[in-house]
Amino acid sequence: MTLSIDLSDEELEKILLGDRGRDLLMEKVFNQVLEAEMTEHLGADRYERNENRSGYRNGSYERELTTRVGQLTLEVPRCKDGSFSTKLFQRYQRSEKALVLALMEMVVQGVSTRRVKKITTELCGREFSKSTVSRLTKQLDEQVKAWDERPLDQEYPFLVLDAMHVKVRRQGGVRSTAVLLAVGISEKGQREILGLHTTLSETESAWKSFLEKLSKRGLAGVEHVTSDRDRGLKEAIRQKLPGVIWTPCHAHLRRNVLDDTPEEWRGSMKDLMDEVLQASSQTEAFRIFEEILEGDRRKMVTVANGEEQPEEVDAYNKLLEEAAPALATLKENLEEATAVLALPDKYRRRLRTTNMIERLIEEVRRREKVIRIFPNMDSAWRLIGAVLAEKHEEWSTGRKYLDMAEFRNWKKQASRPESEPDGSTERQPAMAT
Repeated sequence: MTLSIDLSDEELEKILLGDRGRDLLMEKVFNQVLEAEMTEHLGADRYERNENRSGYRNGSYERELTTRVGQLTLEVPRCKDGSFSTKLFQRYQRSEKALVLALMEMVVQGVSTRRVKKITTELCGREFSKSTVSRLTKQLDEQVKAWDERPLDQEYPFLVLDAMHVKVRRQGGVRSTAVLLAVGISEKGQREILGLHTTLSETESAWKSFLEKLSKRGLAGVEHVTSDRDRGLKEAIRQKLPGVIWTPCHAHLRRNVLDDTPEEWRGSMKDLMDEVLQASSQTEAFRIFEEILEGDRRKMVTVANGEEQPEEVDAYNKLLEEAAPALATLKENLEEATAVLALPDKYRRRLRTTNMIERLIEEVRRREKVIRIFPNMDSAWRLIGAVLAEKHEEWSTGRKYLDMAEFRNWKKQASRPESEPDGSTERQPAMAT
């Protein structure tokens, strides 16, 4: 569904200059979203003659939606056969409820500012009590829990793991708290957010507990895992997902290598990493890197006619000397960083980094920055879980993220006995157990 928001000059002036500017803008946007949903449902716009039309409109009714900017009154369209049902309220209001409830919890626990109390009172239309908060949180907790504990009833060949940290009031102070996240790409090629795990800190035991929880829900068929280079996480993967191919996030590795590189050589180091990490195979990556260390690739600093000049050779040797710590970091991680090259080429770009989870974290941060400090662990789990559940629905019902046909063929050929000729892609040995 594509949507273009249309505002007249008069409407825009009213929104920008009026007291209810944000409310009116949100109402306008959501009403047009509802109309677009109805058009998609019927297969035709208003008054459009179309042989693919599946029904007709039948007016609308008002529906209130509570958001962080206030109470919105929306016009929900009807169709004559009553078959239209919007997903907007179910998906949007879950995370908004979690946000409002977190603010309300701050008030009832006596840790809110005057501004927060004013916002929550306006959103609720009146003062509220602890019992009201308790009742509302119970309803929302049931929804988030149902999502977070749902059975994982298919295989997930690709798994991406990462963590974010939020501030939570616990043990008499404000403390950093880890939220562990898992995204899987299913055998059907759909991205799914598999779950989250709130924990006091990001440790090996915490990651083991999270992976055990996913396993009990049915996580299976994992062939490749991408994550950061945290030692506790790496060890948890080794123990709980034995035999998988593991790739440390290239984006994290690049930053670590560049941090160890003198500023004057960072451009050259970026070029070296591009050549190594984007090689055609792991064998080729190792060959390129060895040539770099041996100084056989001075062509990178030769003059245009291809003849080496003494000063250029000296510059290359100086690069190897001054960037030695950075090259050591790259060498230490090279085997695991190039593990992704075992996969068919089309999958490498998507699985080199944890970027898909980084973008998820950005979505969470947009809500979290309103809270800044969660009043308790449950509040953090509730809000983050609500946001992730909504994104999961969007991903799992949208377009395929990857076509898995080539992967299935790769897996079939890679599992043949070594003595059987197959012409398959080089396969990286599994993570040592």
